[in-house]
Amino acid sequence: MKRGGVSPDFDAVASSAELGQIVGALMTIVLVLAVLMLVICAIAWGISSATGSYHGVARARTGVLVAALTAAACGAGIAWANFLIATGETL
Repeated sequence: MKRGGVSPDFDAVASSAELGQIVGALMTIVLVLAVLMLVICAIAWGISSATGSYHGVARARTGVLVAALTAAACGAGIAWANFLIATGETL
């Protein structure tokens, strides 16, 4: 039994093109801020490590980890959505 192709109807949502542009702009802002946070926290980590501030090192290390995970999650989000859309079309 062969089924018809299943795919999402992006035209069903009013202003879907504008919504896509807004989401793209927000993802760009998040990625830029995550990279900026990564650089600032890495600098703070180095300065804190050089001055012997263990509390500052722990905070900066946490900031680096959060920034890296945020950038990875934001970048992987669009890949995951594209994968799900492509999988839905093959059902």
